[in-house]
Amino acid sequence: MKLHIVSVGHKPPDWISRGFQEYSRRMPRELPIVLTELRPVVRASKNAAQINRARAKEAVRILAAIPSDGVKVALDEHGKTITTAQLAGRLENWMSRGQDVCFLIGGADGLDEAVKNRADLIVSLSRLTMPHSLIRVVLAEQLYRAISIIRSHPYHRD
Repeated sequence: MKLHIVSVGHKPPDWISRGFQEYSRRMPRELPIVLTELRPVVRASKNAAQINRARAKEAVRILAAIPSDGVKVALDEHGKTITTAQLAGRLENWMSRGQDVCFLIGGADGLDEAVKNRADLIVSLSRLTMPHSLIRVVLAEQLYRAISIIRSHPYHRD
């Protein structure tokens, strides 16, 4: 089983890459995190029509990068808010079914509706506004925390 992260964005700062690598490294061998980075579409202007066209083009790239089988989880600020314990429960369920999971992170303007419509689940990691590259680190840490809960490791404290 693999945990895929498909993320749109420019090359993140080194501290983001190091943070992501740290939590990815902590994951068990049988549950690796596989990151696929996609370049964002260049926006010629910031008008709504241009942003929508760019998001639609990014959606084509995202959908092409999704592994064929498995659960698709779109990360969106308007998605369902879940707790870490709930994430651990979902992860345990996916693991019991041997399903790969693919987390989808949009670019600066979020995910296109085409991506959200293909998702099995739409989740918000926070109601706070964060740089989308930071979401990689937050997600990797939460996945590590979830597996720690499943395995009764002392990393997570209630």
